[in-house]
Amino acid sequence: MVRVRGSKTQRRVASPARRQTANRRRPDWFDRLPEARANLTQGRLILVWAILVAGCTLLGANLLRLQVFETGFLVRRAKQQQTKYLRPFVPRRPIIDRNGNVMAIDRPSYEFYAHPRYFKRPNAEVAAKLAPIIGQPESDLLRKFNADKSGIRLSTEINEDVAKRIRGLFIDGLELNEWQQRLYPQQSLLSNIIGYVDHNQKPQAGLEYSFRHILEQSPKSVRLNRTGEGVILPDGVPNGFINQDDLRLQLTIDSRLQRAITPIVNEQVKAHGAKRGLVMVLDASDGAILSMVSSPSFDPNKYYEVNNLSLFKNWALTDLYEPGSTFKPIVVAMALESGSAQMNDYFYDSGYLEFDGWPIYNSDKGARGSISLTQIIKYSSNIGMVRVGQAMKPDTYYSWLERIGLGQKTGIDLPFEAIGQMHSRKTFVTSPIDRATTSFGQGFSLTPLQLLKMHGMLASGGKMVTPHIVKGLYDSDGKAYWEPQRAMPKQIFTPKNTRAVLRMMEQVVATGTGRRASVSGYRVAGKTGTAQKAGSGGYIEGAYITSFVGIFPVDNPRYVVLSVLDEPQGQAYGGTTAAPVVKKVIEIVAGVEKVPPSKSDAPKPSQ
Repeated sequence: MVRVRGSKTQRRVASPARRQTANRRRPDWFDRLPEARANLTQGRLILVWAILVAGCTLLGANLLRLQVFETGFLVRRAKQQQTKYLRPFVPRRPIIDRNGNVMAIDRPSYEFYAHPRYFKRPNAEVAAKLAPIIGQPESDLLRKFNADKSGIRLSTEINEDVAKRIRGLFIDGLELNEWQQRLYPQQSLLSNIIGYVDHNQKPQAGLEYSFRHILEQSPKSVRLNRTGEGVILPDGVPNGFINQDDLRLQLTIDSRLQRAITPIVNEQVKAHGAKRGLVMVLDASDGAILSMVSSPSFDPNKYYEVNNLSLFKNWALTDLYEPGSTFKPIVVAMALESGSAQMNDYFYDSGYLEFDGWPIYNSDKGARGSISLTQIIKYSSNIGMVRVGQAMKPDTYYSWLERIGLGQKTGIDLPFEAIGQMHSRKTFVTSPIDRATTSFGQGFSLTPLQLLKMHGMLASGGKMVTPHIVKGLYDSDGKAYWEPQRAMPKQIFTPKNTRAVLRMMEQVVATGTGRRASVSGYRVAGKTGTAQKAGSGGYIEGAYITSFVGIFPVDNPRYVVLSVLDEPQGQAYGGTTAAPVVKKVIEIVAGVEKVPPSKSDAPKPSQ
């Protein structure tokens, strides 16, 4: 580089090497650089447009899906979010007896919890104030408060009055949760009939279970609108949508009879050391059950304290047994109705018979020779009854057993009824021993209720009526809202034959094995029963079921009383254990029902 002096401006003069470098040719890529830049810009534009087109396409497809294909689903979901269905809780309907006395009713109750961590007072002070209100020792409450900080359950059954007193303390940390409690004012009086409702409002037995569709009021759900924040709008609430009716389920049971009969059964069970006892009273004119007492029983208000689960079932219709001699009048009625026997017929009582190696005796092991139908019933002759059964053709005999309902349910409006057990037609027809034992009430089984229904035919002039507990649904003024439809009474025996059988049974009470059921002023027909108790593979040694069935008044028969004792101890028979119970019950029923004394004189009982 050379500097030129004397010039105002100085300029550089390139050296030969630099000039040579500058004159060299530029690379090809350098010349194509602007074109490459243009292509790159165009590619970016295409990519952007492709992304925009794809996005718009997807957005359009999604709109098509939402607006066309999923319209119904989205509309339903929007309604679910914008509306709320409210179904108010309504208490169960009350249950009353035939006279209007309350047997079961709902009432508000409270679960009571304590949370000591929120107490603003000392634990001892809170315990001292609560103890007299809820009836728990102050020391126990203080121990609970000191043992835990929250969620202490102090009671599950606080009534409304106690709840008000607790709220009046204004103590933080106390919690009351309301629920509907089923209350049974009569306690154990009708527990075997009504059953109970558990803490979760679930019926578990009795009428509470079988009539839950009637007792549970089910108001329709109401649709309410709400805002986006979930606040319910009151504009859609109909007037009176939580109103409840005043309907009550009325029974045929008379609580006066039930209360008077209960101690009689309890005392007899205790006196004879029996496992359990039962008494039922049937109005044979229409099948209404006026009383059904079983002992022992339970308090449905405290069902959770029951240790023996068998107490929850009503064994009058769930347990089977062999009726023994109480079935004999039914067989006589069948023989008379079929024409196989006549009132003036005599049958030979040899005291002993044998069928296929099986011996049959009279209960007293005696033989009475030629005896009438009345004497067979009066003295409860097993051999005489076998002769009566033999007078009927086997097929005819079996057809009559089916016709009177043996092996079938009675149709009562209580749950869990068992059906009786009997041999098949083929076995019965081809087996002489089965026909023989059936004649005096063994070799088959039924429930006490089924036997009561059969004797109801004798009291009603031969009509088979359906035993029932429920009268219907009535309002507070006694106006019927609903009444159950029952089968029409079916004529099984003629009135003539039933009157004849009742006269035979009247001799049982007057001069036979049922003298302890005699009631002064009333003509009573009856029959004793002392049957061996069947077990697995045979009869249980020394175990018997004693019973007595009474029908009164004979001159105008209407009421049937059945007493059953399960395994009474000692020398126990139907005439000594069950007949005295029926006597007392008849006296009570005659008084409550205002039954006039018999017009004609009853046969004088023998001494």
